[in-house]
Amino acid sequence: MSTREEMLGRIRKALGHSDLASSPSDLSSWPGLGAIMPGIAPQDLALNLEAELTKVGSSTHSVRNRSEISSVLKQILKGTHSEGVVLSRNPLLARLNLAAILSSLEIRAWAPPDAERSDVKTDSERAYREHCFSAAAGITGLNFALAESGSLVLSSHTEGSQLCSLAPPVHIAFYIRNQIRATLEEVLEGLSLSGEEVASGRSIVFVTGTSRTADIEQILIRGVHGPRELHAILVEESCLLE
Repeated sequence: MSTREEMLGRIRKALGHSDLASSPSDLSSWPGLGAIMPGIAPQDLALNLEAELTKVGSSTHSVRNRSEISSVLKQILKGTHSEGVVLSRNPLLARLNLAAILSSLEIRAWAPPDAERSDVKTDSERAYREHCFSAAAGITGLNFALAESGSLVLSSHTEGSQLCSLAPPVHIAFYIRNQIRATLEEVLEGLSLSGEEVASGRSIVFVTGTSRTADIEQILIRGVHGPRELHAILVEESCLLE
């Protein structure tokens, strides 16, 4: 028996698990494992996601029509008209006609440069990056929402520039119910099935709450190196039918 196996054996014995399989990778016989990571029923995915989002300091919203989208954005972006917002390239934002909604609120919005127009790409990308660092908020969609940890998964393939979600002090993310996944394994499987992000070397970001850091005295400070506010907005199907 190797030194490693002896050490693990002593740990199992001390924990009263001496009857477990000798291999630590054999988790099927571990007692209570299902209770440690209980499954999430499909009907509870949205509620579990919202609960986890709240735990990590995020704000949750649900909208059923364009009028409610306007009301939520007006509340979040109150007093930021002069700074404006930046939008990602996520198709959901276009389907919701967010540019028009923001215009009706007299909030200026900057969209990412057209990926197809290489003649103006460099100057447009530079201007867009500058807006990302000066805007009051960044508005994105996402690829998946992870219910077990309250994480939002965004890829540069879907969003365009990841700066939109990372640089502004406020991050607003829109998502729909069929993007919610129960486990990390399901998220990774979904990303693998799409193939485009991994194959093209695009970046994938897991956002779990606001930017947080703490010093040696454990004083928590938000927004030091990223957004200090995160708003996750669930878009009901009725919004997409308008």
